[in-house]
Amino acid sequence: MEINVLNINGQETGRKVTLNESIFGIEPNDHVIYLDVKQYLANQRQGTAKSKERSELSGSTRKLGRQKGGGGARHGDINSPLLRGGARVFGPKPRDYSFKLNRKVKALARKSALSYKAQENAIIVIEDFNFDAPKTKEFIAMTKNLNVEGKKLLMVLPESNKNVYLSARNLQKAECIIAANVNTYKVLNADVMVITENSLKAIDGVLG
Repeated sequence: MEINVLNINGQETGRKVTLNESIFGIEPNDHVIYLDVKQYLANQRQGTAKSKERSELSGSTRKLGRQKGGGGARHGDINSPLLRGGARVFGPKPRDYSFKLNRKVKALARKSALSYKAQENAIIVIEDFNFDAPKTKEFIAMTKNLNVEGKKLLMVLPESNKNVYLSARNLQKAECIIAANVNTYKVLNADVMVITENSLKAIDGVLG
């Protein structure tokens, strides 16, 4: 699949790039996409939710009522989960939600996500660029020139670029990442991907 290379003004440069068929042209596998997204979201969880159980509450241990004949469920002290202000039964405890996923499964998931974007014609390739200083106006002007203003935009750069990152940081629907950090969730969450020429080479190097 060939794509025209544009500049940041939205004009064609006269060059074309060929997307790697083994990355952007495979038959997507929905199940591995599900697993990779599930792992990504699980890794974002802090896992710090905690509620106190019966033994952790402070309160008298005196038995409040008779064992039988009260007309309700039996309970002991004032910390009983049956009473208002009592403990919680089987409440959450701090835990780690992350789980392991094989490297080849994650790679296949990323290829599947990128293939979906290629099928949707939601990939724009631009020549490498840089801003002299962090300017959000320049980044917005670029999105207008590329006809992607108002869409969820994922900008893929070959390496960390502070000026471009800071220019996009205040925009709610724009995100900049480096090619080595491209993941399934971010690809699928974006409406359109804008990839620089060197970023394509970097993606080929990681997934090719």
